[in-house]
Amino acid sequence: MIQGIGASAGIAIGKSFVLPSWEWELPEQRIDVADFAREFERVYEGIRTSKFEIEQMKDELREVVGPSETHIFDAHLAILDDPVFMNEIQGIISRQYKAAEVAVKEAIDHFVTMFDLLDDEYMKERALDIKDVGNRLLKHLLGVPEIKLPSNTKPFILVAKELSPSQLAHINPQNVLGIVTLAGSTTSHSAIMARALGVPLVVGVEAKLEEPIQTGQMIVLDGGDGVMYVQPEQEVIALYSAKQRQQQEAKTRLRDIVDHKSMTPDGKRLELAANISSFKELEIALSSGAHGVGLFRTEFLYMDRNRFPLEEEQFEVYRSVAEKLEGKPLIIRTLDIGGDKQLDYFNIAEEDNPFLGYRAIRISLDRKDLFKVQLRAILRASHFGQVKLMYPLISSVEEVRAANAVLAEAKQELEQEGQPYNRNLQVGVMIEVPAAVIIADLLAGEVDFFSIGTNDLVQFTLAVDRMNEEISHLYEPFHPAVLRMLKLTIDAARRSGIKVGVCGELAGDAKALPIWLSLDVDELSISSHSLLQVKERLLRTRQEDSRLLLPKLLECRTSADIHELLGQFMDENDARRQSASIS
Repeated sequence: MIQGIGASAGIAIGKSFVLPSWEWELPEQRIDVADFAREFERVYEGIRTSKFEIEQMKDELREVVGPSETHIFDAHLAILDDPVFMNEIQGIISRQYKAAEVAVKEAIDHFVTMFDLLDDEYMKERALDIKDVGNRLLKHLLGVPEIKLPSNTKPFILVAKELSPSQLAHINPQNVLGIVTLAGSTTSHSAIMARALGVPLVVGVEAKLEEPIQTGQMIVLDGGDGVMYVQPEQEVIALYSAKQRQQQEAKTRLRDIVDHKSMTPDGKRLELAANISSFKELEIALSSGAHGVGLFRTEFLYMDRNRFPLEEEQFEVYRSVAEKLEGKPLIIRTLDIGGDKQLDYFNIAEEDNPFLGYRAIRISLDRKDLFKVQLRAILRASHFGQVKLMYPLISSVEEVRAANAVLAEAKQELEQEGQPYNRNLQVGVMIEVPAAVIIADLLAGEVDFFSIGTNDLVQFTLAVDRMNEEISHLYEPFHPAVLRMLKLTIDAARRSGIKVGVCGELAGDAKALPIWLSLDVDELSISSHSLLQVKERLLRTRQEDSRLLLPKLLECRTSADIHELLGQFMDENDARRQSASIS
């Protein structure tokens, strides 16, 4: 067994196909000064051809993975248009008298090495984009064919050192059972696309391999747990074949409850909405029975491009989502960048603690010009559906009032222009930091609703960076302190008569459902793949039973005690239902 990192859930069993690495044979001879113009023109022609191919890939993929994920290729186009990249290539040609392909290869190596040396996972991932673009350009300069996957064989598990978005764009999900990459991370562009395509993916296995994987070896892959077996025993294959069948049976069973109301047996209605970042994800969410969108992560409209999106571009996306929802609620969160989400074209100074630094609402209030563009787009979209607006990372009443002041300016401008918008647009805030919890009663007097962002709330409450491998085991969503934070927030919302929802990973954990029922939250906003699992648990859990559990949970002194109580509750609940169905 080899433990990697699960980057796209699902089980795959089959023979491996190892994707060959790029091997370039480059000319060694120096060129004459008289040949500079010709070499420059070869580079320009290679760039034109590469850009044409990338645009074609974008068009082909848009219908498959949605417009948000195809913005990945805008980053590739931006590299080809980057004067720094071109100046580096031209400088190598003119100063070192080297041919165009050699200059391109050296420029790629220079930038990749520079990015790899940075202590920043996001920048390391961008190094792969530069390699991808550079290899495409080299392919045209050298006149070599693109490495393609076999199409005339049985479905296989693809193995590669690293997989670029361009290579992944050409895979057929019907032919590729799963993917293993020796390098990579869950935040890479390839991982994002694999999840959109529904292909199981395990990354980061290189250090665990005792010898290289060979084409034709049997592989068992679990993209959820990040586990891989090479040449496994028959017992392992049988075990994972059974798990695969169970997953398929569970999917089939869950499809039967898509149209059921999300209501407990004793009548508590708990709306189940979806977290989305693209139009494609919206379609998946609606097919899973989502009540609406509880969190539209707008930062993905800003990422993987070379400039800020215009008001009209944002408006078209927001309007399309609102219309597709046909009256169901849509909560749009304003730009939440910084921390682990950076924009190539918006330089944020290096910070010792970026998660505590210049990010989210702090950037919006600092760059009100950008903020107002987004607010105008959201306001205009509110004319086409039940749109709500939400500010991220709020820690004070002053921030809410400052944000609302910019919103008022945007409304006034639209009024003067005669642009329609919903004048009763609801405004809410994310509760993500302890300060917001402590003043939740004050914030509730300023807004129409709360949405508790559990990922950051757990991180900040426990002072644990969950991306830090040394301390990630301390990231415990069921910590007694987190439970008390949740109760404080929800109680404050209830006293003020405003609605409260929960988003983040804890919202989608079926084990936490008794907590939400006992605290009487109005909505859970979760990933689409968890939605039906939570609904299935909801349909067989009484709110009254959950309320009786809450005092016991609040008396727990450790996370282990809370886990044990919740586990017992679920087991007893299932046993009662089974007994009732038999009788």
